[in-house]
Amino acid sequence: MGITKHIPNSITSMNLLSGCFATIFALQGNFKTAFVCIIAGAVFDFCDGLAARALKAYSPMGKELDSLADMVTFGVAPAMIMFRFQAEANFLVYLPLLIAVFSGLRLAKFNIDTRQSENFIGLATPSCALICGSLIYASEMYPWLHAILVAKSYIVPMISLVLCYLLICEIPMFSFKFKSLKWADNSARFTFLALVAILGIATLVLGLNWSVFVLAVFTAYILVNVISAAFHK
Repeated sequence: MGITKHIPNSITSMNLLSGCFATIFALQGNFKTAFVCIIAGAVFDFCDGLAARALKAYSPMGKELDSLADMVTFGVAPAMIMFRFQAEANFLVYLPLLIAVFSGLRLAKFNIDTRQSENFIGLATPSCALICGSLIYASEMYPWLHAILVAKSYIVPMISLVLCYLLICEIPMFSFKFKSLKWADNSARFTFLALVAILGIATLVLGLNWSVFVLAVFTAYILVNVISAAFHK
């Protein structure tokens, strides 16, 4: 196999590096760049799996490295973004750090849970990280949102706790692994993609910042899955 066997791990390492940069920028208060680094990490996280499948370069080391990279990019980095954003010096500012803890629990659970080979049980860590990054960046673009999040010092900690619960909950959440294009097999996925298209058009028509689109998409993703789970129950 030669050098090709190292390609997936190299891409995963870029994910890890993106997470390190995201954490640095978050602690510096540069939330936009931190968010962009998380997005870059998510792209690398998607591509390393594609590369492993295409090159048939699976390895136990690659699996462990992937989880470690995700822990930094989608666990530590979003926790630092939510923590650094808050201005109030009280115990609530430390609650967002739990995102890192529950992301670790989520990743450990995913590695040993055989039910999650096709879909997820609970919120995937990249989705959680993108919600955190887009929320804080959007607050920088819209002063009224920033004012609300700062004035109501409990909102960011409460959002963090909700995300922590979603990371380890037993709610089924669909992935975007298409094994066929049949409606019966992918009704939730196709419905969500249509919703994403509508949100994209609305974002362009209203002239909203792209961070609002990302926040709306992943918030809608959670709502669609929660409502679907409630109906199936």
